[in-house]
Amino acid sequence: MTTPPSLLLLGTGALASLFGARLAAAGVDVTMLGAWPEGLAALRTQGVRLVEADGSQRAYPVRAVADPAECRGIPHALVLVKAWQTGRAAQQLAACLPADGLALTLQNGWGNRERLEQVLGPDRVALGSTTLGATLLAPGVVRVGGQGPVTLGSHPRIQPLAELLAAAGFEVRMAEDVAGLAWGKLVINAAINPLTALLRVPNGELLARPAARELLSLAAGEAAAVGLAQGLHLPFNDPVAAAEEVARRTAANHSSMFQDVQRGRPSEIDAICGAVVEAGQRVGVPTPVNRTLWLLVAALGAPPVE
Repeated sequence: MTTPPSLLLLGTGALASLFGARLAAAGVDVTMLGAWPEGLAALRTQGVRLVEADGSQRAYPVRAVADPAECRGIPHALVLVKAWQTGRAAQQLAACLPADGLALTLQNGWGNRERLEQVLGPDRVALGSTTLGATLLAPGVVRVGGQGPVTLGSHPRIQPLAELLAAAGFEVRMAEDVAGLAWGKLVINAAINPLTALLRVPNGELLARPAARELLSLAAGEAAAVGLAQGLHLPFNDPVAAAEEVARRTAANHSSMFQDVQRGRPSEIDAICGAVVEAGQRVGVPTPVNRTLWLLVAALGAPPVE
């Protein structure tokens, strides 16, 4: 009997649950490492329950653990925790990822790869991006949101991960310019996530409200200008059209930032709009809309603590 491939997911939230369900459905031995007691308990007792767009649902078995010592030997990991939890995730991976292992970050925000590399070294970290949407309905229960590709940056050991994701039904693309890829995702996040969190609306509603749509446009334009001023090559020519297309494709989805604010949890605003503002200051590009969104979302709750 052939041993099924194994994969470690860091996180138990919406996106981690979506990836966990689809990978488990494809026959991958999925281990989910997290710190959320309710999420871990639900995953242990019922697996990941995936609710499809048509309302149908099915549960998929995964192994849910809180101790990285229980994850030793798993060669590949997907990092899907919040940006403010990346430092903790790096330490957990240092305790369990093999010397020749690889951790792929698909997180929101800027600086996640660098924080992982500080602990694990660049040889064990790869960068990717996705605009897939998912909404956590309850611990261990996730509803599929908008579809989108999983784009992976080049890395000598990325191919096995790319094959696992493709086998699980994800649309996998490869990109040479990982920095431009990551900033492109940041542009989309800065345009959509804070507005949905502040207005408490699903992504598509931003396009139906003229004032919200204008703010989306301004935020995307600022973030793109900062990226270009840093010499980055963005994965699109028109940042506003790109942001609107994602909002349209994920119209019914509640952004991760909206979900965090709704639950009273820390958000990733520092690593999104905050990162745009800080980079803008370095390269001399004004970012008044991103600064305002950063401060407004930050004012909704206490700062995150790892």
